[in-house]
Amino acid sequence: MNTEEQLLVGSIDYENYDAINQHPSTNESDYVVTLKSEFSFISSASLPLVITFFLQYLLSVTTIYAAGKLGPKELAAASLAVCTFNITGLAVYQGMATSLDSFCSQAYGSGKLTNVGLYFQRCSFMMMVITLFPLSFIWWHSGAILKLMVPDAELAEMTQTFLRINTFGAPGLLLFETGKRFLQAQHIYNAGTYVLVIVAPLNLFLNWILVWHPTYGMGYEGLPIAVGIVYWTTSLLMLSYVYFINGRKCWGGIELEKAFINWKPMLKLAIPGLIMVEAEYLAFEVLTIFSSSFGTESLAAQSIAANVGSLCFQLPFAVAVALSTRIGHFIGMEDAKAARLVCKLTPIFATAIALLNFSLVFFGRSWLVSLFTDSEEVLAIANKIMILVAINQIGDAYNVIGAGVLRGQGRQRIGSILNMISYYLIALPVGYFLAFISNLGLHGLWFGLIGGVATLSLGEFICIYTSNWKEILSDSRGRHD
Repeated sequence: MNTEEQLLVGSIDYENYDAINQHPSTNESDYVVTLKSEFSFISSASLPLVITFFLQYLLSVTTIYAAGKLGPKELAAASLAVCTFNITGLAVYQGMATSLDSFCSQAYGSGKLTNVGLYFQRCSFMMMVITLFPLSFIWWHSGAILKLMVPDAELAEMTQTFLRINTFGAPGLLLFETGKRFLQAQHIYNAGTYVLVIVAPLNLFLNWILVWHPTYGMGYEGLPIAVGIVYWTTSLLMLSYVYFINGRKCWGGIELEKAFINWKPMLKLAIPGLIMVEAEYLAFEVLTIFSSSFGTESLAAQSIAANVGSLCFQLPFAVAVALSTRIGHFIGMEDAKAARLVCKLTPIFATAIALLNFSLVFFGRSWLVSLFTDSEEVLAIANKIMILVAINQIGDAYNVIGAGVLRGQGRQRIGSILNMISYYLIALPVGYFLAFISNLGLHGLWFGLIGGVATLSLGEFICIYTSNWKEILSDSRGRHD
């Protein structure tokens, strides 16, 4: 295997690092081969990630299902609690953890292996501080906040109970999110899959024994207890994987002094990453609030559409993670040519995923909707909305893949600006106008969203193909000095 082939299939030889970093330019025939090698690498890395994200998504679905077994009031409270936690907790963790897509992958590519472990610690401690305040404060006093928006006081109190108990499990979720990045930066993509394959059946068992078991079941309070146990189990299993199986080469031990200093460079990526993720979460929640103006049936149809959209999101997001990690490695190695090569694969992956998701939603819409409801009125509305959901998958695939590339380049700030413009200056205002002024109803909201997502994906790809690679490499060197 020649030097370039060794680099491009992902087995980085740090003993001969200087030789790898200065590999000769490829001719046209070699270029085709390396393009195929990278396509194969990204495809194989994406498969376990798809399974991981899908299984993680099912954890919250299981909670909602278990709540539905208890009654409509419990279902409503659990749904509101999960929604609130996703916006104020999960989105925050996922958004801030995107900084590790840049820091960890670039450090690994540059050969500074123990920096990967240091960045994991630094980001985890940073997120722990934010969890203690303000997030825990918000969850603990969420009832007073929700009563301002929810007319049912009992529902607000039940939601608060869920969030208070769930507070103790939040650090477990936090460590799982940062732990995934720690391992993904090392090309270890299967760990999350193995962990969740164990946790998914455990989650079902915990919901049975803690929620509706005739002897041991605690009813509604058992729901967040089960969630908390699952969160801590995932993080502990991930830690066990690193200790007993793979990933220790990037662990230099606990470095408290270093982990609690020099947060500013990481915050420069973590905050824009948070804005990127939070902007999308909140935009969909605003759409749900708007849709409630058109009646219960439209609200139910919108909820179905949002769930299907979330499910479809897992596929492009998995590929985006593989792409961002790969690009980050090459940037860390200061190999702009290899990083550009991977970027050339992005429209191929985006197009394939866009067509696949569109086909699955468009042609399978009747079956998908029937999984959520038996109501004829809701079925009729949802079937029409699902056509727009299918169309939105085209733009969203390019959007999610493009965002992954920007994260790998360390350009979360650009992504955050594009997200704010696309969702809050285009998608929501245009959707509101079409829905309420032009009287297109729920369809108008989705027309606005489709336009916003299309604008976002176009903007991201323009930024990718006009990348200043000298500046990207320079910024990367500055992060690891």
